[in-house]
Amino acid sequence: MDFRQLKTFHTLASTLNFSRTAEVQNYVPSTVTMQMKSLEEELGVKLVDRLGKKVILTEPGRSFLRYVDNILRELEEAQHVVKQSGEVSGTVVISADETLCTYRLPTLLRCFRLRYPGIRMLFRPLTYPSLKQSLRNGDADIIFMLDEIKGEPGFRGEKLLAEPFYVLAAPDHPLAARTAVSIEDFNGETFLLTEQGCSYRKFFERSLLQKGMRRITELEFNSAEAIKQCAKIGMGIAILPEMAVTAEMNRGELVPLAWDLTATSFATQMFWHEEKWITPAIDSFLQLTRETFSK
Repeated sequence: MDFRQLKTFHTLASTLNFSRTAEVQNYVPSTVTMQMKSLEEELGVKLVDRLGKKVILTEPGRSFLRYVDNILRELEEAQHVVKQSGEVSGTVVISADETLCTYRLPTLLRCFRLRYPGIRMLFRPLTYPSLKQSLRNGDADIIFMLDEIKGEPGFRGEKLLAEPFYVLAAPDHPLAARTAVSIEDFNGETFLLTEQGCSYRKFFERSLLQKGMRRITELEFNSAEAIKQCAKIGMGIAILPEMAVTAEMNRGELVPLAWDLTATSFATQMFWHEEKWITPAIDSFLQLTRETFSK
């Protein structure tokens, strides 16, 4: 196998599309197909499956990708040291959930792209339950999580910004005008919640359980924006971070209910694996993140 085959496989694993891989690598599509076929024949395993127009990594392909990531990073670092050009280069793979993708990271990613044009940045949105595993598997260099402030075994992490949460409803909801809300007031209500495993969903459900509420009626979403829109039209009660609802609260489209969520502190946090080699590209991203969130 050669460097070009590894680059092609790495790009295909990111795009999951042969045509797009050809564009990125400046090849014709048949070259990508030929290189992948040659690589698979040499390894004696299938690295990708084609299901119609969809491309997915096989289990051997996912395992091989972790080694290819390391090989390419080593080569990029070697090139950086040899060139001594003064411009940082390399690749950084970042992941976060939908809420942070929408409300916290766009400005950071834009600043990074402008400041470090020589660094290749790959951004892979993931659901909350997948984020930690992506770091353990080496699929991401840095992850951002909206979570309780606590340590994570095997990870290094930093708190970036405290994130208040609210229990919210439409302004015409019967509980909106109450100066106090009891657990009994939630009987018969529908709760609009994020996916199973989300930290603040687990905290809210735990707080209800501790106060004696055994079962709730729920609608589950994988989008904070969808929860917000459904709450605005009166479909139920939402639990969302302040960053997602500031505009709606200011316009009176959503009203915070008198339910205390301060027993646990939540924050936007940044994590990386404690055994991860911090390349100049990764270090540049870490430093800019600290700078951006400290403003």
